[in-house]
Amino acid sequence: MRINVLDYYTPEDWALMRQEANRHESPFLVVNLNIIRRKYEELLEHFPFARVYYAVKANPAPEVLALLRDLGSCFDLASVYELDRVLALGVEPERLSYGNTIKKASDIRYFYERGVRLFATDSETDVRNLAREAPGSKVFFRILTEGSETADWPLSRKFGSHPDMAIDLVLLARELGLQPCGISFHVGSQQRDIGAWDSAIAKVRYIFDYLNGEGVHLKLINMGGGFPANYMSKTNSMDVYAEEITRYLEEDFGDDFPEVILEPGRSLVAEAGIMVTEVVLISQKSKVGVDRWLYLDAGKFNGLVETWDECIRYPLYCEARGEPTEEFIIAGPTCDSQDVMYEFTRNPLPAYIKPGDRIYWLTTGAYTSSYCSVEFNGFPPLKTYFVQ
Repeated sequence: MRINVLDYYTPEDWALMRQEANRHESPFLVVNLNIIRRKYEELLEHFPFARVYYAVKANPAPEVLALLRDLGSCFDLASVYELDRVLALGVEPERLSYGNTIKKASDIRYFYERGVRLFATDSETDVRNLAREAPGSKVFFRILTEGSETADWPLSRKFGSHPDMAIDLVLLARELGLQPCGISFHVGSQQRDIGAWDSAIAKVRYIFDYLNGEGVHLKLINMGGGFPANYMSKTNSMDVYAEEITRYLEEDFGDDFPEVILEPGRSLVAEAGIMVTEVVLISQKSKVGVDRWLYLDAGKFNGLVETWDECIRYPLYCEARGEPTEEFIIAGPTCDSQDVMYEFTRNPLPAYIKPGDRIYWLTTGAYTSSYCSVEFNGFPPLKTYFVQ
């Protein structure tokens, strides 16, 4: 069954984005700032007790950052380059967090000298670097969590430490003069199993209780991101996530309700974007081959890297009309054999699609423009246009 674009966008939003798309030559990304505004307001409505630190890596466009700045958002940063970008927009350092646990000592010092006092960590070496380069700063400690099996884009193995090690790191940080303030976790990007938050929050409760006995009173839970966008797979709405996660917090903490930080990225910006591509070529590999290959003017190295291993399955809409439909292998334009987006995930497209027809990749506002390579095979980074 072909995608119905109105399952993803209101008629007004779709018309606005199509109008902008008609002005430009593909490939490019159109971002609707109105959608980001509504997503941010929805998050605040359902999590009124939380502070929002937007994960800048999801879409670092100045237009997106300026909008969220004006809405009152804080920002989760992964590099000195992101720091420079948000500071240039007039964001106060008190609204910033260095959330990357993998950082040079010189980068810690760079953040500290510019006024940032909130840092994430998950290793002894990093704790010692923080104590030396950012003395007296607030630090939260990232733990390993389950959820990699149910997240479309898992994150848990590279980042975080076992809860017992996190406890040791907290005690070390206190000894070195830092201010341990909380525990963080990330259940995986595009996490559709809400129960993953339940087990993670229970681990945090255990750590809080143990450290209370050691005279360290933590108050903060940084729950990271993980809230899903509307791709091909069905997800619950944000109000369902909020209701369940709030219940987990109340069950584990009761009247001792913690401070909560959320670090949304994908859930704020993904649905605001539509990537527009053009069919370059359609071919078969043999006279009796049953599969047809459809090549586009953008691929994994031009914004669609999250199709790697077909983890993120974007809904595709084609402006070409007609029946019947056919399922194609979809690939990009570069001379890299890995530049194949979908071979096993099949998207029904018109059987009579032809070179020059446009294909719209819906829900592509996150991790597309920010993942673009620079001039691989000479193809330039993805252009982005904004509407509101």
